[in-house]
Amino acid sequence: MSSEKQAEEAIVSSLNETMEHEEEDQGDNSVFSVKSLLWHGGSVYDAWFSCASNQVAQVLLTLPYSFSQMGMLSGIILQVFYGVLGSWTAYLISVLYIEYRTRKEKENVSFKNHVIQWFEVLDGLLGPIWKAIGLAFNCTFLLFGSVIQLIACASNIYYINDKLDKRTWTYIFGACCATTVFIPSFHNYRIWSFLGLGMTTYTAWYLTIAALVHGQVEGVTHQGPTKLVLYFTGATNILYTFGGHAVTVEIMHAMWKPQKFKYIYLLATLYVFTLTIPSASAVYWAFGDQLLNHSNAFSLFPHSAWRDAAVILMLIHQFITFGFACTPLYFVWEKVVGMHDTKSICLRAVSRLPVVIPIWFLAIIFPFFGPINSAVGSLLVSFTVYIIPALAHMLTYKSASARKNAAEKLPCFLPSWTAIYAVNMAIVIWVFVVGFGLGGWASMTNFIKQVDTFGLFAKCYQCPPSPSSKHH
Repeated sequence: MSSEKQAEEAIVSSLNETMEHEEEDQGDNSVFSVKSLLWHGGSVYDAWFSCASNQVAQVLLTLPYSFSQMGMLSGIILQVFYGVLGSWTAYLISVLYIEYRTRKEKENVSFKNHVIQWFEVLDGLLGPIWKAIGLAFNCTFLLFGSVIQLIACASNIYYINDKLDKRTWTYIFGACCATTVFIPSFHNYRIWSFLGLGMTTYTAWYLTIAALVHGQVEGVTHQGPTKLVLYFTGATNILYTFGGHAVTVEIMHAMWKPQKFKYIYLLATLYVFTLTIPSASAVYWAFGDQLLNHSNAFSLFPHSAWRDAAVILMLIHQFITFGFACTPLYFVWEKVVGMHDTKSICLRAVSRLPVVIPIWFLAIIFPFFGPINSAVGSLLVSFTVYIIPALAHMLTYKSASARKNAAEKLPCFLPSWTAIYAVNMAIVIWVFVVGFGLGGWASMTNFIKQVDTFGLFAKCYQCPPSPSSKHH
């Protein structure tokens, strides 16, 4: 046991040295500069801000809609349930990253000027088939995650300025979000993560306080859940909410000491609970079943300086979250076209632009803010951040020697491999049956209904009819 502990300490020490050298190489002349303070992050706190900021963005505005579909009690219970599940699978991803990096460093592989990604971890630990699976699911999820942020931008700004329809706003914000190609890596999101979380916190508490001050609308009803299809659609939106750890590996790689990441996602989730549960509960209490036809909570609040401030802050935060979701896609594309090792920010930015074009196009085709969250949650998030990490962890440590030589100890709260495997298998079965199976059926049924009602390329999804412009 003592030799195993010594080996582990040697591995952690090697990992620390490697990360510290990377930090010195990338910012040795600007340690005490303002640029370093605002631009070049890699601490535990940076990772926490990145996780918390990335986890809750536009979904904050759709959770009241989910509560109207499934009822308040189920909404609260499932938030806690999927928050814990998401924290566990984020922990598994972090363990697998450390395992992969440790094995590669024993082979004297250098990761200077190279960002490790989830599909590479799967390739190194389980082989090319798992690499292909991870790459397909992760890239597709992040692609649609970026699409959702763009749709949300257009949906939100419409409630400040309705002189332009939502489709036109999508064109405008697509161009704005394309500027994220100039942000090199997650190291450089330090100030953005901090500001983003502050903006989300303001919006969450605006929704909570404004709903309580507004009070219940006349004749308010709270009938949810009324249909299974609505119930599971709402449930998959919550599964999507706490499935934001598709960028876990990239955030870990940006840390100076990534082995400290293990519980950061859980701590971020606990903070996110203080934003999502009060806001969704208060808005649903105030407006009830009206939310079934208003997937964006902003649409039910009257114009005010407070509301407009919340809209503007969410717009800025969605720009940040767009960058979070797109950056791993930029890395993949850079590696495909051979630009990942290039030090020129401008050359890398130009090479990244083709990634933004399909995102822009898909946001115009499917502008269904709210229902698209549930569809992405059931079909992509269920596999990307719940099923695949749990299966990968079980397969990586299936042999006695792999378990004995594991780079990370078992967690103190679950110090048994049998228990680990039981939990992982339960997650795989639950998410496959409830999240992918029932959730997929419900969310796609609802999604197809939106297509039938509004059509593809809808000019102004869920906009109130007016004499000059009516939605179809």
